[in-house]
Amino acid sequence: MKKITLSFLILFGLIGFAQTDNAEFDRMIEAEMKSASSLQNLRVNPNTQNYDVTYHELRFTVNPNNTTPYISGIVKTTFTALSNMDVVTFDMATALVVSSVTMNSSNLTFNQSNYELNINLPSTLTTGNSTTVEITYAGSPPQAEGGFTRSTHSGTPVIFTLSEPFGARDWWPCKQDLTDKIDSFDIYITCPDTYIGVSNGLLQSSITSGGNTTRHFRHNYPIPAYLISLNVTNYTTYNIQAGLGTVESPFFPINNYLYPESNTVTNRNAIDVTVPIMNVFEEKFGPYPYRNEQYGHVQFGWGGGMEHATMSSMNSWGRSLIAHELGHQWFGNKVTCGSWKDIWLNEGLTEYTAGIMVEELDGDASFVSWKNGKISNITSQAGGALYLTDAEALNVNRIFSSRLSYNKGSMVTHMLRWVMGDANFFQALKNYLNDTNLAYAYAQTNDLKGHLEAVHGSSLDEFFNDWVYMQGYPTYTINVQTLGSGQARITVNQTQSHASVSFFEMPLEIRLTGAGGVTHDVVVNNTSNGQQFVVAVPFLVTGVVFDPNKHIISSSNTTTLSNNNFELEEAISVYPNPANDELHIMMPTTTELEKVEIYNTLGQLLATHQTADFRIDNLSSGMHVMKITTSEGAIHKNFIKK
Repeated sequence: MKKITLSFLILFGLIGFAQTDNAEFDRMIEAEMKSASSLQNLRVNPNTQNYDVTYHELRFTVNPNNTTPYISGIVKTTFTALSNMDVVTFDMATALVVSSVTMNSSNLTFNQSNYELNINLPSTLTTGNSTTVEITYAGSPPQAEGGFTRSTHSGTPVIFTLSEPFGARDWWPCKQDLTDKIDSFDIYITCPDTYIGVSNGLLQSSITSGGNTTRHFRHNYPIPAYLISLNVTNYTTYNIQAGLGTVESPFFPINNYLYPESNTVTNRNAIDVTVPIMNVFEEKFGPYPYRNEQYGHVQFGWGGGMEHATMSSMNSWGRSLIAHELGHQWFGNKVTCGSWKDIWLNEGLTEYTAGIMVEELDGDASFVSWKNGKISNITSQAGGALYLTDAEALNVNRIFSSRLSYNKGSMVTHMLRWVMGDANFFQALKNYLNDTNLAYAYAQTNDLKGHLEAVHGSSLDEFFNDWVYMQGYPTYTINVQTLGSGQARITVNQTQSHASVSFFEMPLEIRLTGAGGVTHDVVVNNTSNGQQFVVAVPFLVTGVVFDPNKHIISSSNTTTLSNNNFELEEAISVYPNPANDELHIMMPTTTELEKVEIYNTLGQLLATHQTADFRIDNLSSGMHVMKITTSEGAIHKNFIKK
């Protein structure tokens, strides 16, 4: 999401970013990181938690020709008291100097310190009541953090903002946290008439007078402060339409603002891919969340892009970057992570939308290659969780870790799809996006988990514990033994890269190959080490491929194949062993079970069963002998009762 331009070597050192073939993805991560220092001592400001912002009127005057990044503004904020309050506090850089604060045309007293603007209300604002304050200020936003930047393109001045995660307060007084979305806002951008201003929402008017132009945009959807943007330079426009042109899917505008030197046929053709990507995303996730306004791109100076609501800021026009920032309009903008600890809800789910774009537009082989690249980067280190600790949530480089928040987040999203199946997975995502408590509001990890479980029909506790809250990944050893009558026995073992997870329970896809290139894919549900599965195969197995479609995060897996003659003793297995309360017998499907007899070590018959699954609660602890009589003969197996 947030953007920062660091050298590649610094980025590599700070977040362990493994080198990939996708330079565009590298630049995107640089851009979606916060352009502030790597460690931010910023938590939810307790002084801003006693009110709810409902509306902003933002009036900004900027001049890109100024040699300092100067802004003057008048900000009207309407808010509702959540508890009785005598003082209202906004986050605001001290470098921005407030000249006056009024309420109903009456001057109010105020003070500024420690990145706060504290306004004394004329009387107590009681719970549930609303009021509006008007703040007039001016100054040079702090440049070290890069929330507000003055630069040039081809010698022409440009001003642009990028406030994620902590930069909105650097250029206007706001409530900057992940607890309160602004219900709607109007923004007026005044600049010399040689330039135009661009922001979120839909353009309402453009008025030129006295050498200046004021452009008015309105955004009527809830939005966090960090997704509001301001851009000013000599933009040229390239406008297209999206939507399917039907009653259910009417056209809506995609308005693009480019530097004149970038408004080329090549770039316009690249931008055109937004339309088929939009169609894919609307089919998978539901209607574009801001259809009543617009979507678009505005060029800016950070490498990569930033998903400002309705108007993504872009440095280049690569297809993956376009897909990622568009995907954010659903995941990150419509539903926003409720804390920086939950950042994978923004970045992981969104990066997976870019993978879905590859799957739908390029085909399965390209999608497998895309997933394989993610897995390689994720497994370049042994640890790392998706869900951040309190300390990690203050570290911008950790929040926007490419390996974890983006790549692991996207692959864990795919593994949820693998576990649940396509229909259930995509339905759960639509339910999540349309939940009236989450849509255009905030969500945390458990909110997504609840929607997934509701459609899945069973608990995903183990999955989330292993893959979201804990660390690492499995390494598998797969042994396949050919049995008689067109069958094979698969034995699965795994080790874990990090001690926080004792075992990763996952369905595994295993491809069995035969002469002439024939293949047969089987899926086994691996829940314990040494687990065995007897599967039917319509040919003699000559090779084994583990996880051919790259459905799970794993590394350094090994496979072995043994084409032994069929032996009943080897073909029949008993698990678990040792066992506590029940036993299971696995045998070739062509072999019929006749009976099972349980003996103690003295040879005394203790029980007889007619099925392959039975309880052993009534047995005493220790060694026992099982006689298994089948249509192919009888064998004996020892087992231990715990």
